[in-house]
Amino acid sequence: MDVRAPDQAPVLLNADGKPVASRLTAVFLILFAFFCFAGLDASAKYAGAILAPLQIVWMRFVTHSLVATAALRPWRSPALYRPRSPLLQAARAFFLLGATFCNFYAIRYLPLALTASIFFLSPFIVTALAGPFLGEWAGRRRWSAIVIGFIGALIIIRPGLDGFHPAMLLSLGAMLSYSIYVLLTRRLAVVETAESLILLPAIFAALVMIPPGLAQWIAVPDLLHWSLLLATGIFGALGHWVFIKAHEAAPAPVLAPFVYSQLIWMTALGYYVFGDIPDRATIIGAAVIVGSGLYLLYREGQAARAERRAAGPVAKPGGV
Repeated sequence: MDVRAPDQAPVLLNADGKPVASRLTAVFLILFAFFCFAGLDASAKYAGAILAPLQIVWMRFVTHSLVATAALRPWRSPALYRPRSPLLQAARAFFLLGATFCNFYAIRYLPLALTASIFFLSPFIVTALAGPFLGEWAGRRRWSAIVIGFIGALIIIRPGLDGFHPAMLLSLGAMLSYSIYVLLTRRLAVVETAESLILLPAIFAALVMIPPGLAQWIAVPDLLHWSLLLATGIFGALGHWVFIKAHEAAPAPVLAPFVYSQLIWMTALGYYVFGDIPDRATIIGAAVIVGSGLYLLYREGQAARAERRAAGPVAKPGGV
């Protein structure tokens, strides 16, 4: 569609009414968000060669809290940060902390590309658990995609074979914790503000991690490792903020397939920083997971379009 004022250049709109430029900006933002998440893991892995994992987890959330507080300035509108479901907010923060804890331990022993591949099982777990958690039950084709994704994970993990490493169980734990965190986010999004969902989990995790973080504290040897500690929180806070901004500029179905760009970032950082080269099983398993995930996204898009058609045209203000 071409919409213009007499003295303006044409503005192309998508079917959802958003400008094409806005959608392109959203794609660049989402790619940058996943680069930030990959940078977070790479920073934690590099720092973990010398520093204690609990120390890194604590500083990740302390820095995240400080960056988010400086950006959001919650004292201006304190009502936005008052939790309406405090128990669910605490549970959500707990599972985010659990995902970070397990992931930071796993990446000490596993290549980044491998942990990223295991993490991509999350959309399948979310789909499977959305029924009992949210009342969104998966159909036969969605379950087929879930089963295929699980097969891809088995190819990567190779349980019982020489390629299996116990740290893979930690990576699975991180993925499961993150999946529950996503489900709780979806449930709380209808009653809580976006500001509270960004800031409160980081503050909760930072406070909870004070005792173990101090107990395992190791003297930071140099400016490089201080920079890495701070980078974990900066990458985390910036990545979440850019992720939200991307979804404000474009619909979620448009951006969802780009989650797999994180595998590219993780593989590149793993190779250039740590010299990790994914083995054949990781490549094959990742391809299976990505392929089944893209099919799952395609089915979600079809279902959404069918619902819109069934709902019929929406009357516009001033229309007849």
